Amino acid sequence: MRPDPKSIVVVDDTPENLRLLVSMLTEQGYIVRPAPNGQLAINSIIKSPPDLILLDILMPELDGYEVCRQIKMIDSVSDIPVIFVSALDEVFDKVQAFAVGGVDYITKPFQIEEVLARVETHLSLRAMRQQLQEQNQELEAFAHTVAHDLKNPLSILISLFEMQKMDTGQGDDPTDLLQLGSQTAYRMFNIIDELLLLSSVRKESIKLSPIFDMESIVQHALDRLYAMIDEYHPEIVLTGAWPTVLGYGPWIEEIWVNYLSNGIKYGGNPPRVELGTEVAGDNRVRFWVRDNGPGLTRDEQATLFTEFTRLDTIRAKGHGLGLSIVRRIVDKLGGQVGVESNPGQGSVFYFELPIT
Repeated sequence: MRPDPKSIVVVDDTPENLRLLVSMLTEQGYIVRPAPNGQLAINSIIKSPPDLILLDILMPELDGYEVCRQIKMIDSVSDIPVIFVSALDEVFDKVQAFAVGGVDYITKPFQIEEVLARVETHLSLRAMRQQLQEQNQELEAFAHTVAHDLKNPLSILISLFEMQKMDTGQGDDPTDLLQLGSQTAYRMFNIIDELLLLSSVRKESIKLSPIFDMESIVQHALDRLYAMIDEYHPEIVLTGAWPTVLGYGPWIEEIWVNYLSNGIKYGGNPPRVELGTEVAGDNRVRFWVRDNGPGLTRDEQATLFTEFTRLDTIRAKGHGLGLSIVRRIVDKLGGQVGVESNPGQGSVFYFELPIT
């Protein structure tokens, strides 16, 4: 059985052919749904879209050409590859078959090796197209995020330079301007760091090992946030002991940096950030960061870890990379991420990792 079995709808009005194809494909681990006529096939495909369709041409009422034409007119199933099935002695219009949206054809009597090879080829091609589409969508969102996030701090720096050029003489403190410029430059530096981290998480293969000193990792994360801590003066509370889990120290530190920076920036006035841990069940440990910020609605929570999502109304100064990175990291570490929150009651951001 394949680890991720693909589903195939087989459409043929001849029972013997239908049984043969269903048996042949089922033995190879595919999930196969038979349909004895065109209309039943269309209904089945719309209700539960398969990964591929094997479609006989000569059928009563709706022939294969018309079934394929109707399928290709429905957006939700139009991308499903259709392989036509035709007997050697049948009049088969190949031009029409491709014109209505078919991707290939096989002939009866069936050669098992040929059927399986064509099925596997077009399933693989579809999987690659879907992956490419997802990556293109991600790239578009990524480009928008990067442009937005770098444009804001650059605008601040440009404004500072323009103020210096104008030299208005209104008593602006050069020290304050330098401080703002320094903070802005650090923001840009951090954005670039996160872009590099996101790229490395996507590509890098790591070996999980026991994390014995989570407290030290947390302290390193806090040390990296010294400038933010100096600016916001948060109350930071560490509770309880830190159990040993499986993970990768440098990436776990990045999770803490992201969660802590969110809790500090978007907490109350002054912010209060509490860190803790608890057993999550199923041989997992949950680590969490609780803040005293404005909280999140259910709709905001549902999209929070989506690629490059930003919650501008609440996370006004934030950028859309941090939580995307957290989700990617924890996915690769075999864990889970999430948030628990209610408007006006703060938020608890957590990640779960397997116990050693």
